[in-house]
Amino acid sequence: MWELIRAGGWLMLPLFICSIITVTIIIERFIRLRSNLILPSKLKLTVQTNPQMVASVLQQNYQYANSTLGRILLAGLKNQSESEKFARVQMECTASDEIQTLEKRINVLGTMSAVAPLLGLLGTVVGIIEAFLVVDLGNNISPTLMIPGISKALIATALGMVVAIPALIAYRYFQRLVNDYVIDLEKQASLFHAQLFYRNMDENIEILEK
Repeated sequence: MWELIRAGGWLMLPLFICSIITVTIIIERFIRLRSNLILPSKLKLTVQTNPQMVASVLQQNYQYANSTLGRILLAGLKNQSESEKFARVQMECTASDEIQTLEKRINVLGTMSAVAPLLGLLGTVVGIIEAFLVVDLGNNISPTLMIPGISKALIATALGMVVAIPALIAYRYFQRLVNDYVIDLEKQASLFHAQLFYRNMDENIEILEK
């Protein structure tokens, strides 16, 4: 493997760095974007009951309280005594911060999927130029003199594709995953906000009517 990288020339170094960055981000995002850290199933079920149950679950379980959905719900609970509009804004601000965290470093994968093929293409061009320069400068014109340059060009192209393809697949996958999470988070937050304010309002109306 080392001989192959060395044969590819100096452009192997930036491509190798791109591969390390890509693999690191993919592993980190797979760990960070697990569903139990974003939308714990038990917490989602609790949202459909009542705010008191949600508050109890969040107080008793640190993992739920420290999840993405948990932090959004806590923002609503902490501002329950304020107006409905103020609590909604607080939940929306918390949700925006959480979504930004979910999307963190995903765009870097998109950058890697675009940069790696270009580096590979640059290596191809450099290798071909070197191959023809060797032929032009040589006294004895032989096709075998072009082999090192062509080899360097093909290695650079191949490594560029090897880095770009997984990066692009991971980029698209994480984009879709975060988008699904965002839709679910918005739904859960809206449901909880309605439970937190409008349900209490309906109960008060019923009491007054009696």
